[in-house]
Amino acid sequence: MENTNLVYGVKDKPSWGKIIVFALQQMLAILAATIAVPAIVGNGMSQSAALFGAGCGTLIYLLFTRFKSPVFLGSSFAFLGSMFSAFAGAATINIGYLGLVFGAILAGLVYVILALIVKACGTAWINKLMPAVVIGPTVAIIGLSLAGNAVGDLTGGAAGTFSWFNTLCLICGLITLFTTIVASVFGKKMLKMIPFIIGICAGYIVAAIITGIAHGAGAHENELINFALFKNMKWVPDFAFIKAFKAFKDFSDAGEFFTYFGTIALAYIPVAFVVFAEHIADHKNLSTIINQDLLTDPGLDNTLLGDGVGSMVGAFFGGCPNTTYGESIGCVAISGNASVITILVTACMCIVASFIAPFTTLLATIPSCVMGGVCIALYGFIAVSGLKMIQNVDLGDNRNLFVVSVILICGVGGLSVSIAVNATQAITLTAIACALILGIITNLICSIGRTEKAKSVIDDDDAFEASIQAELEEDTKE
Repeated sequence: MENTNLVYGVKDKPSWGKIIVFALQQMLAILAATIAVPAIVGNGMSQSAALFGAGCGTLIYLLFTRFKSPVFLGSSFAFLGSMFSAFAGAATINIGYLGLVFGAILAGLVYVILALIVKACGTAWINKLMPAVVIGPTVAIIGLSLAGNAVGDLTGGAAGTFSWFNTLCLICGLITLFTTIVASVFGKKMLKMIPFIIGICAGYIVAAIITGIAHGAGAHENELINFALFKNMKWVPDFAFIKAFKAFKDFSDAGEFFTYFGTIALAYIPVAFVVFAEHIADHKNLSTIINQDLLTDPGLDNTLLGDGVGSMVGAFFGGCPNTTYGESIGCVAISGNASVITILVTACMCIVASFIAPFTTLLATIPSCVMGGVCIALYGFIAVSGLKMIQNVDLGDNRNLFVVSVILICGVGGLSVSIAVNATQAITLTAIACALILGIITNLICSIGRTEKAKSVIDDDDAFEASIQAELEEDTKE
């Protein structure tokens, strides 16, 4: 059965001219978020390497899904806290990069293990362990926990104190934010699809004008853009694995080595379970758009393997774990083009673009205040997407209310647990990890004795999906 809303189906091949245009559209849609992650984390992370890694990760995903799932994999915002932990607990920058690669491998292995479990046991257990009442608020706190970083970037890192630099940063960041909002709310077609790109461009232009005026006036301390980066452009991306391999000599003793990687494991593995829930939601959404159940064909086990291995490969090169992008799915829905060849060409475009030095250097000069303006919206979207997951949860039932309350308060409040290894070193369980674990435990406790009610909820969900399928079939007949 074909979906009449699609101009090109998954297996269709548009003309090469149209493929290039569609691929460029996909690239513009995912670009801002993909390069934002390394820009936010800092510590010398390369945006061009992240772009290269995203392209490679997407190619891996397409291979595992047998070219049946038209979605792009980009840098995951869910792992920002984990990536910050990798550098915060590292004695040197190189060790931090080793932590990025190691953490992504662990997160990818979680996906591989889940894929094997799904292959053997099916998917019923997933809904029992991590229902919407657990996953929704956990996703929400990922965005809320990063709010301070967005505000810090927006104000130049000194909110509450006056200086011309901080004021200029705030003005530039707010222009970026409101331009993004206007483009998203009032834009037409293409403009509506790339509001973050438009916002960054507007903020960058304002920052460039401010920098020019400050430079001409001799007020170099108020320059927002470091144009000196163009003097020494790098034509080859600064890949994460190169710095990671140099890190082994930086460890002073075995205790430091195991303590650091224990912290990394606790920072990455719990988040992988959260992103796993997002993976399922994205593929259900895409399945509805293309009128093909991706959880059946190519199967949830294959999409998980593609996402997990693709994420490992992406982080190996760029340092950023990857995930399926809602922006990419939006392009498919709005353009009516589900041709998987478009995603293949987009991935190749990203790989090639990462070696175009002027382009990648331009990305590197984007000031933090501009990214702060964008991140207010991006982090907000993450928080709201989590809250949307619980919009059909009965919060009048205290059992559900307790689960959501525990996760939100522990996560936003920053509850973390440190496990001492020796007198000077400790392994830290991050706030998101603590919130998720406590949420699962609370839900299991509150679920005791409500088997029938849970069954009715599952039945209602099945009925809802059946009604959606019936509507699609009716639309096709018309």
